[in-house]
Amino acid sequence: MGLLPAVTHGIWRRLAAGLCVALTAAVVPVAVGTALAWHDGHFAALPALAALVGAVLIQIGTNLANDVADFERGADTAERLGPTRVTQSGLLSAGQVRAGAWLAFGGAAVAGLYLVAHAGWPIAVLGVASIASGWAYTGGPWPLGYHGLGDVFVFVFFGIAAVVGTYYVQAGCVTDVAMLGSVPVGALATAILAVNNTRDRETDLIAGKRTVAVRCGDRVARGQYVVLLAVAYALPLMLVGAGVAGWWVLLTWLTAPEAWSAARSLVRARDGAAFNVLLRRTARLHARFGVLFALGLLP
Repeated sequence: MGLLPAVTHGIWRRLAAGLCVALTAAVVPVAVGTALAWHDGHFAALPALAALVGAVLIQIGTNLANDVADFERGADTAERLGPTRVTQSGLLSAGQVRAGAWLAFGGAAVAGLYLVAHAGWPIAVLGVASIASGWAYTGGPWPLGYHGLGDVFVFVFFGIAAVVGTYYVQAGCVTDVAMLGSVPVGALATAILAVNNTRDRETDLIAGKRTVAVRCGDRVARGQYVVLLAVAYALPLMLVGAGVAGWWVLLTWLTAPEAWSAARSLVRARDGAAFNVLLRRTARLHARFGVLFALGLLP
């Protein structure tokens, strides 16, 4: 393999790895919401599938919009420590990436039309809010991610909204258990962002991106990660203790050693490579926890 093909192959491998990290946050909440619907006798295959398609496309659209907006605002430069971004690396133009984002959001809207017809106007409100927030995460006149609200966005839309919305399109209602079940999913999705923001704290500060890591400092950002993991593992215990879920949800604790190891790794991480490894590990933890949580909710 020549030098240019080797470099190009390496770039696309890093892009694929980054995409897998991102899509974890879209698939897991739909799996958990569907498991909750199954548990309550409301499982519906087509609405569940449409919710999955919509969630994945919104995540893709959000990532692409973030890619181009961060580049244009100066947050992504040649000094970037994270996975390769297509706009900053020159693989695609800003216009192409922006068009891809809108294409993904458009596809999500099509899936949403079916869900609105099936479940009514609350899904229309949720869908519009999800797409608008996905674009406004780093785009528009007041980008959420640049004002320290990225963590709130991820927790709400890739935790509460995604899980509860998936449940609602199948059950036609919202329950306390569905709300509680969304919390560990949102916490672990936010933990992925916490790693990203801790890694990028210095470059984000220069670019004026006021994340939690920038506003509160490195120590608080690392502590936030630990707290988010603790919240995720506390919720299954609470569900069992309250008698609203069976002991099977404690299958999630099989991943506790992995979470402990990840938390210790974050304390020691100092360079971009270490943070990127931890980013992938946290995404895997999110996926494995989510699968076990969903399986534990089925009986």
